[in-house]
Amino acid sequence: MKRERNIVPVRDPENWSATSWRQKPAVQQPKYDDAAELSVALNRLGQLPPLVTSWEILALRGLLADAAEGRRFLLQGGDCAESFDDCSSPLISNRLKVILQMSLVLTHGLKLPIVRVGRFAGQYAKPRSADTEVRNGVTLPCYRGDIVNAPAFDAASRRADPGRLIRAHAHSAMTMNFVRALIDGGFADLHHPEYWDLAWVEHSPLQSEYRQMVESIGNSLRFMETLVGSSVAEFQRVDFHTSHEALLLHYEEAMTRQVPRHWGWFNLSTHFPWIGMRTADIDGAHVEYCRGIRNPIGVKVGVSTQPDQLLRLIDVLDADNEPGRLTLIHRMGAKHVAKSLPPLLKAVKSAGRKVLWCCDPMHGNTESVGNGVKTRRFENIRDELDQAFDIHAAAGTRLGGVHLELTGENVTECMGGARDLTETDLSRAYKSSVDPRLNYEQSLELAMLIVRKRGDVGCATGNA
Repeated sequence: MKRERNIVPVRDPENWSATSWRQKPAVQQPKYDDAAELSVALNRLGQLPPLVTSWEILALRGLLADAAEGRRFLLQGGDCAESFDDCSSPLISNRLKVILQMSLVLTHGLKLPIVRVGRFAGQYAKPRSADTEVRNGVTLPCYRGDIVNAPAFDAASRRADPGRLIRAHAHSAMTMNFVRALIDGGFADLHHPEYWDLAWVEHSPLQSEYRQMVESIGNSLRFMETLVGSSVAEFQRVDFHTSHEALLLHYEEAMTRQVPRHWGWFNLSTHFPWIGMRTADIDGAHVEYCRGIRNPIGVKVGVSTQPDQLLRLIDVLDADNEPGRLTLIHRMGAKHVAKSLPPLLKAVKSAGRKVLWCCDPMHGNTESVGNGVKTRRFENIRDELDQAFDIHAAAGTRLGGVHLELTGENVTECMGGARDLTETDLSRAYKSSVDPRLNYEQSLELAMLIVRKRGDVGCATGNA
């Protein structure tokens, strides 16, 4: 069991309960047509075992506090939205493999331990821009993720089904069980780069540098194996945590529990819930719910976020300025980050707030091409990350993490990268039902570019 570090138990939040969010405006919630059916599902969900533990949650808070101080680096990655059909061993293992390989590249290059957080085992709900969808004159509720309804365009599929809450818990539990089993078994043989799929490297102008990096990683780990007389997997257990957007509040409420030997309330469906751009209203239900749980909380921050607004939000979510409590995930877009981010950094720093800054270079760089297919350009993703490191360095703050939508599959959803995928390539293997993801090669390439950029900027990316 990990020791609870850097966390001062102050008090339970005032006038809060797991149900107090119901007294606030709640956006992005499905409309259930049978209250009794919903009540039965929620009662059943409240009796099911938790998916994570309170000590895992508190341990992660300590790790995130370290990342905010520059002693670790956060890698948060996974699918834009999980589907029940994706709960299969090859997809889960490939997703885990790319995150572990990225973390090894980052550990080796940054000379820092990596906090690994997956966007899975619960990322079944997605916010939508409209409540309904119209096709050929037919209007139906929009698809809100497998935890709510199904993507097929018919009335039965698009009905908000309370039974899917139970199915989401089951699929999350199966995913977590398999991930834990893989990690405990020393999955991925990360000390043997010959097992890595590096065919893409030959297409990169940085081919020689990448191959030297991977060879150096292999040599370093083999040296450690020789030194201790056993494999790396045998003496170094990998910590891994889960995250999802705390969007569907009925589900989050049912999984919010008190536990023995720890004060307060914990969301035991995930280690690290976050609040998205559409649900960050200070007076809204999502902020009300999240202010009362002891989990570390992430908040997405965009170009429309104003400094005074952000400071008020921080006051509500982290009233006692606790290390590891709050992660601010900025998602500006390569065209806007230079203008929009500095005022926020200045305001938070001036207020003396202990937050972890993380960059999401995906969502601000989404665009539509051709026949309306959504994509992202690798060069824009990289550009926003590069700028973010420089902006933090100039502000005297620290970029302590990255938040990515990615998959371990060789999909073609984002353009660019070493293979220079084009708009024509998108139709070849576009599988996402929501947002475009980096594929295995693009994800690993980005990890190597982060190392390269961080080396250029210097590991002391701010001294705050």
